[in-house]
Amino acid sequence: VQLQASGGGLVQAGGSLRLSCVPSTRTFSSHIMGWFRQVPGKERDFVAAIRWGTTRTYYADSVKGRFAISRDSAENTVYLQMDSLKPDDTAVYYCARANSYSTSWRDYNHWGQGTQVTVSS
Repeated sequence: VQLQASGGGLVQAGGSLRLSCVPSTRTFSSHIMGWFRQVPGKERDFVAAIRWGTTRTYYADSVKGRFAISRDSAENTVYLQMDSLKPDDTAVYYCARANSYSTSWRDYNHWGQGTQVTVSS
């Protein structure tokens, strides 16, 4: 399974970006789609996740109220809308798929290639 992530870029603080991720195989209702981010020298951190079937969403405290995860089942695509971006949000963002909900990157078995998000102050 390959996950194709896109939408990263350079934005000023307070700006917005929307990331997209398309798995190469169908996403089933039992799947969890997640977004993680990583900066050099640090572990990959959980950002948000969504249950494909129920669309229940989960967020890290650091992004609650600013980021929104959603999915389009017809397009087999998951999105991460990022608003009110801060310099601390600068990282490589990865999408991933798991069979059950978790905030640990170790529990996700399929990953995208990552997309760079840079927020300037």
